[in-house]
Amino acid sequence: EGAARSLDSRAAAAAMKYILVTGGVVSGLGKGVTASSVGALMKACGYNVTSIKIDPYLNTDAGTMSPFEHGEVFVLDDGGEADLDLGNYERFIDLTLTKDNNITTGKIYQAVIEKERRGDYLGKTVQVVPHITDAIQDWIERVSKVPVAGDTAPDLTVIELGGTVGDIESMPFVEALRQFQFRIGEGNLCNIHVSLVPTLGVVGEQKTKPTQHSVRELRALGLNPHLLACRSQDPLDDSTKAKLASFCQVAPEHILTLHDVSNIWHVPLVIEKQGAVNAILTALRLPAATPDMTQWQLRAERLDTLTKKVGIAVVGKYTGLSDSYLSILKALLHAAVAAGHKLDLIWVAAEELQPEQERKDARTYEEAWARLKRADGILVPGGFGDRGVEGKILAAKYAREHLIPYLGICLGMQLAVIEYARNVVGLKEANSAEFDPACKCPAVVFMPEVSKTHLGGTMRLGARDTLLQTVDCITARLYQAEKRINERHRHRYEVNPEMVDQLEEAGLRFVGKDETGRRMEIIELPGLVHPYFVGVQYHPEFKSRPGKPSPVFLGLIMAATNQLDLYTSGASPYKKQKVSQNGH
Repeated sequence: EGAARSLDSRAAAAAMKYILVTGGVVSGLGKGVTASSVGALMKACGYNVTSIKIDPYLNTDAGTMSPFEHGEVFVLDDGGEADLDLGNYERFIDLTLTKDNNITTGKIYQAVIEKERRGDYLGKTVQVVPHITDAIQDWIERVSKVPVAGDTAPDLTVIELGGTVGDIESMPFVEALRQFQFRIGEGNLCNIHVSLVPTLGVVGEQKTKPTQHSVRELRALGLNPHLLACRSQDPLDDSTKAKLASFCQVAPEHILTLHDVSNIWHVPLVIEKQGAVNAILTALRLPAATPDMTQWQLRAERLDTLTKKVGIAVVGKYTGLSDSYLSILKALLHAAVAAGHKLDLIWVAAEELQPEQERKDARTYEEAWARLKRADGILVPGGFGDRGVEGKILAAKYAREHLIPYLGICLGMQLAVIEYARNVVGLKEANSAEFDPACKCPAVVFMPEVSKTHLGGTMRLGARDTLLQTVDCITARLYQAEKRINERHRHRYEVNPEMVDQLEEAGLRFVGKDETGRRMEIIELPGLVHPYFVGVQYHPEFKSRPGKPSPVFLGLIMAATNQLDLYTSGASPYKKQKVSQNGH
């Protein structure tokens, strides 16, 4: 019996390990940040980590979902359009994930139906159990073996189950995960359940009942939490932990407080300080370890102590929901910290800058322009559709004429080109074929290699190379690259190559192009004309990392704080980060 137990123990230690993060009570508690933080801690212990996000919605991916519905669409190297939590995983754990790391109900049902149509089930009745649940388990096992950080296969997979335990749409996934714990064997899965412990304002008492009910629901479905991660305003009282331990069958030392912190980089540190790492390793039958979180500690403390502010105006149409621009905000934060400044985000709704807004509501119009004018730098992000476009063009015009550092991303670059064509070249009818298909002077045209009718997954998507046309440009100095950089794309329309010569004669530089030379990737105004006026067709925000900011975002912040010349010359007190071929 002893020999058998030893053999089982060695087998468990050699197997793939899984950490499952579930959530209860309400959505939006921070499961994604919790899963990312746990992944970062496991990586700091020396394990090769990968991550999987399960989204129970029927969409095959997030590509056609409105940012108001689900936040931003995060684009991966392979062109996958994924949930924004995959961005959290990549930033926290420094991974390069694939589209298969995001599982949706739509993907699973599509795969099962395709197998049924091929006759793979040999005439059997196809059902949720076992066919859908088996497909989910097979998908998890397959993806967990795919390298996401170099060529080394992962040792440990963090799985986040989206939604809330008890939701009808997530039931097949919960059942699949219940079965999965037996498929992989005891000691190979650790369940962390994120729940809410609210504090009622009248009495100031921490209430455990919502978490009790959530855990009871989870256990009724066949999953027992090893750890509870309780979101709360303040650290949990000992009496609260004791009560949760008693009613949820979780040891008091395995009940974690995820209380409000000054910045998100404290979350892994908060989890680690409560002994979560060794609790997880014990549940997975792995040896005890101490993660090296020195850089995380320094980064979190540095952000807390920054006092000098840099104001960056983000001019967009989804400003009512910050998650719509989550990667943009993170990239700005990474750059601001690297430049030694505290980020002051200034939201400007593009529509409110347009002349018709002045006629409709003069006060809102004046306030929007006042916000724009107090910014040290202006960023116009990507987007689709014509709402607010003229406001974004006005923002680009203001930045160009008043020498305010400007970064245009995707649509923001295209609109900068349109503004330049109208107001410098004199082509007053210049526009984009996206907004006016009958436009007489199309500065931006439809990309011919994709479909105009099928929206999902049909754009120029994923990582592409950009060839620098000269090393004598701001972008080359920021990327520290002589020829080639690699960034992610998500767009259908491009700058009209037939207008490039005319624009360049008027002073606009096209310093980056694709390998064919027909697709314009980077625009700049010369440094003698403007301190920093840069537009990129790609989305550099998706490869920005804490401690390794995106070069063009860092350029914007450096220019906005009057440090760009020192930085690019190598005389800045802030260390230049060597940028590798994958863009970060």
